[in-house]
Amino acid sequence: MAVETAEARLEERWRDILSVHARTMCEIDRALHPYGLGASDFEVLDILAAESPGEGDQCRVQNLVGRVHLSQSALSRLIGRLEKDGLVERSVCAEDRRGVWVALTRKGRELHAEVLPLQRSVLGRMLEEPAG
Repeated sequence: MAVETAEARLEERWRDILSVHARTMCEIDRALHPYGLGASDFEVLDILAAESPGEGDQCRVQNLVGRVHLSQSALSRLIGRLEKDGLVERSVCAEDRRGVWVALTRKGRELHAEVLPLQRSVLGRMLEEPAG
């Protein structure tokens, strides 16, 4: 009986995590929609801003895989959209022709800086521990 109870608590905890994640992603989407961004778009811009803090710094696309909750093909499409919008630039890695570099453009850095407080505010509101 104790095993069933422990399993039920584990399952309930997992569902709570998924629920918080889904609600938080929706709130981020709503907050960033006026800027033409979604939660996943922001996540890529945020990682690029952290991984390549200087203008012209690059990050390998492979370094983004696993850090965003997208398949490699979905990530590639997302980066393509960000590139089309002038927020990132892609280039082929000279050492490994299969590798692709991605870098924030000035426009991408400026947009990231503008919406960062909005995203962090949503995180603070959605992930705040209840008083108790």
